[in-house]
Amino acid sequence: MSEDPSSSQSKERPQDKSWLDKLLNTFSAEPKSRDELLGIIKEAAANKVLDQEAYSIIEGALEVSEQQVREIMIPRSHMVVVKQDESPEEFLTKIISSGHSRFPIIDESIDDIKGVLLAKDLLPLILGGKDEFKLEDIIRPATIIPESKRLNILLREFRENRYHMALVIDEYGGISGLVTIEDILEEIVGEIEDETDDDNADAFIRKVNDQDFIIKALTPIDDFNEQFNTQLNDDEFDTIGGIMMHTFGHLPQRNETTEIDGFQFRVLYADSRRIHLLRMTLPQSAES
Repeated sequence: MSEDPSSSQSKERPQDKSWLDKLLNTFSAEPKSRDELLGIIKEAAANKVLDQEAYSIIEGALEVSEQQVREIMIPRSHMVVVKQDESPEEFLTKIISSGHSRFPIIDESIDDIKGVLLAKDLLPLILGGKDEFKLEDIIRPATIIPESKRLNILLREFRENRYHMALVIDEYGGISGLVTIEDILEEIVGEIEDETDDDNADAFIRKVNDQDFIIKALTPIDDFNEQFNTQLNDDEFDTIGGIMMHTFGHLPQRNETTEIDGFQFRVLYADSRRIHLLRMTLPQSAES
């Protein structure tokens, strides 16, 4: 005998029907706001219909649509550049130690951009010898964008035009930094590690550059104090994550920021229960 449809429907859990009704109602009419849409998706994640990673990616994609390049760019002080008149002996060590794949080529000033060098284009230098190598022969055109460009638009341009890095200019036309396609993707999916990153996956603290570090929330406070010569109090909390929760006063979401003793912390990843990963910037006067 066939099952009574009404009895099947009666087995639906009330909470399932609640969030599903909201979701259907949201998409049956145009959502009234981004926060309303995000609230429905968040409720779906809380009900295990959507896993936390998927929710985080959706949230990141929505945030990217409202962010500008100036919010995520690598500042000019942290750019690794090559001067067009440098010899291979001068720039190869710099390129190898940086681990990057693309480098702005400049004249005397960082504001005078001549193009972009791809590390892979240096293979002729290895195969053909230094006498036959000319840097100007392999320089590619640079893409210049304003600080105000929205990240979702830039990501589309990266994909359509098949380039991966852009130089950023301020309102006066000077170079203020650079941004890569990976920088945007990390805003959506979280930190991306590749073969040039530190292969010690168990490390609590990983250096990004001279000023920035990736910090696991489970980092013991004693380890942090030893690494950065600080005196964070460990009487009440054992880990950096514990101090972060106390400082925020609530469970923070991704990209929320706070400051402790001049150290700037930004949440890279947190779920519905705890903080997992942070990005920390040293105070201007601090030395690691």
